[in-house]
Amino acid sequence: MFTGIIEAVGQIKKMTAIGGDMRLTVAVGKLDMTDVQLGDSIAVNGVCLTTIEFDQQSFAADVSNETIALTSLKDLTPGSEVNLEKALLPTTRLGGHLVSGHVDGLGEVLSIKEAARSIQLIIKAPEALKHYIATKGSVCIDGTSLTVNNITGADFEINIVPHTQQQTIIKNYSAGSKVNLEVDLIARYLERLLTGQDDNSDSNITLESLARAGFVG
Repeated sequence: MFTGIIEAVGQIKKMTAIGGDMRLTVAVGKLDMTDVQLGDSIAVNGVCLTTIEFDQQSFAADVSNETIALTSLKDLTPGSEVNLEKALLPTTRLGGHLVSGHVDGLGEVLSIKEAARSIQLIIKAPEALKHYIATKGSVCIDGTSLTVNNITGADFEINIVPHTQQQTIIKNYSAGSKVNLEVDLIARYLERLLTGQDDNSDSNITLESLARAGFVG
């Protein structure tokens, strides 16, 4: 699990084809590696990857074809900058929101414009994800926890303050950039409970019972 608070901007060192998939080697920049162990999780642009080799300057992780196909990692090249975050600890401040590092889909940056000292982005989500995105709710973009300002169909608006611009790869975005999206965990699980996707479930939770308990209006 992660918080969506980016700890460092790293850089892709190598992308090596091995056995039909890929090994990614990432220079970690300012990321503190002193407490990292083999098998630890590090999010790269919001994708949870397992550390298989590391030193104080870099780490390597294997990336499956499934992950390559479904995320923007396939668009990286040596030299590309990436957002990095180590997995949270029980003592970590949860400054963003709970993030799993499992990308739900690819979004596209439609426009970027200045808004005082911030920048305002309009991002198009896949149609299948739009109902998970709520005004003033949280969404994870390339591993960064952000708040949704407004929604129009599958398009949503976010504001990026100067600190976030400086500390993440968002400063590199342009219209047409593809970004990894992870929707809020609670929204996904609530949908499963309410729609009864598991036909074998013996759960007694219904929309009516949630309303009686005060969880929905």
